Parts: sequence; structure tokens; C-alpha cells
Amino acid sequence: MRAVRCNQYGPPEALSIETLPDLHPDAGEVVIDVKAASVNFPDVLIIQNKYQFKPPLPFTPGAELAGIVREVGAGVTQFAPGMRVAAYTAQGAFAEQAVASASSCVALPDDVDLAHAAAFSLAYGTSYHAVVDRAALKAGETMLVLGAAGGVGLAAVQIGKALGARVIAAASSEQKLALCTENGADATIDYAHEDLRERIKALTDGRGPDVIFDPVGGSYAEPAFRSIAWRGRYLVIGFANGEIPKLPLNLVLLKGASIVGVFWGEHMKREAELAHEGFERMIGWIREGRLLPHVSKRYSLDETPQALEDMANRRVTGKVVIVP
Repeated sequence: MRAVRCNQYGPPEALSIETLPDLHPDAGEVVIDVKAASVNFPDVLIIQNKYQFKPPLPFTPGAELAGIVREVGAGVTQFAPGMRVAAYTAQGAFAEQAVASASSCVALPDDVDLAHAAAFSLAYGTSYHAVVDRAALKAGETMLVLGAAGGVGLAAVQIGKALGARVIAAASSEQKLALCTENGADATIDYAHEDLRERIKALTDGRGPDVIFDPVGGSYAEPAFRSIAWRGRYLVIGFANGEIPKLPLNLVLLKGASIVGVFWGEHMKREAELAHEGFERMIGWIREGRLLPHVSKRYSLDETPQALEDMANRRVTGKVVIVP
């Protein structure tokens, strides 16, 4: 089988495409014929050794995929060859075959598109865990989503609307904000050209958002946090900007606010049953048309370095997938 390989840490162009032996599962595992694998910003960081998860060299990057079960290991009873699944693998998805623990796989209905399903587990799992489990967003509340045109951002917009919240999407261009509106955002902020605090104030009648969803970090974090509502919840998703902000802790006290960490990978390990309940709920929402992963571009396996380069330089919106 063919696979993308990271033999040394570096930029996407340092990756290679190699032919490797077919995979076989150990106990508790499944091998999947990959039909689509989603590209995420952490993939860009992992190949450069800039992420908290550091697989030993050499490795195949790619954390989430969808495909057809090829073979199951001993003790696996919930899956069988021929079944359609989505899976979170942490690594190994950018290949024609991938191995995953059975506990990290979700069975898919026949009417769910596999490219959409590949863009589902990490982005939607992260955003659901953040918005539902960690922030307990309620109908009628207001959520501000920073970096709203990215994969987890659009997922948060859709999940917020599915829960009955008012969603304000913030992004850096009119094109990106138009995409957010198409995906359900009630209001938008172009934080590259508008004063973020003043716009938040205007859109919330001075009250501020109940929940702030931040996968970006950087210079917009502090003005957003200064605008948070009483008892607001600030969700720390990641730092796509590359800068970890220093938030003013005195405002946590004065506003009775909470800074809430979101680490979906550890949530999957420690709270697998709860995570699967969330996936089952979201699959129902997908079938009802309330959620639909936005796949903006598809690349071949040979084009994986270009896909990662485009992700690193924010040339794409929503999710992009590798189709082996």
C-alpha cells in the first residue's frame, strides 16, 4: 500500500510517498481501506515537531479518516469487513490503509458521504466536546467563534445553531464570513478590518457573549475575553496563530468567568463512552441536515504536501480531504 511518510521533521515538501507492506490488526484493532482522510492544522505542526503529540520517526501523518473495514483483530465484535466507518487515528491516515483501535471508530450509515465523514471526527468531535461538554451552551445564549471559517470553527457554528444558540462568527475576510453565514452564523465580525471589542459590544447590546470559542490565540484573544459576559465561558481550543496569549486573570474574577481547556484527544481516551454518545447525536444531526462538514477542496495522496502547505498558509476554508 502507498503512504505519505515523514522521515525527518520539516516543512510539507520534505514528506515522501512510499510503498509499504499491507497492514494487519492487533487485538482490539481494525484495518481500514482509506477512502478519504481529512487535513487538520495539527498535521502541519506534527511534521515539524511543534505539537504536543510527537510520534517517533518515521511515521505517516494524518489523524482522521473514513473508509471500509478491511480486517478486524481478535476481540473486535462491533465491526466486520465491509462496514463503513469513520476513525480517529492520531497518525497514519494519509495512506491507502490505516489501523485504528476499535474504540476510536464510529459506524456510518450508507447514506453518509465518506469525504464528509472523514472531516467529521476531529473537527466536530473537538467542537462538540468544547461547546456541549465543556461550555454547556444553552439555547438562547450567545457564542462568539473566532477563526470561524476554519474546520473546528465552522463545526462550532453549526453545532451552536443545532443547540439553538445565537452565533457570532469572526474571521479575517468577507469571503470567509460569507461562508460562515451560509453555515448558519447570525452575525459576523471582520476582525482584520473592524474593532473587535466595539463590534462585539454592538452585536450583544453591551452584554458580551456567553461563550467564546477560540482555536486561534494570538492578538484577538485578550480583546475578545475583555468582552465576555458575566459567568461567560472562554474555550481554549488551540493556537493556530502560533502565539499563546496571556489573558488578564483579574477579569476572570470581576466577571465571574471561566477559562476552560479543551483537549479532545485526551477526552477520547479518558471518556470514550461520553465521546461516542456525542458522535451518535451528531450523526443524527447530519441525517437531519442540521450538520454538514464543509469540504472545500480534495487532493490526491500525491498532493498531500500541497494540501498541508495550503492549510499552513490558510489558503483554504473549512476542511480539505486527501482521497487516496
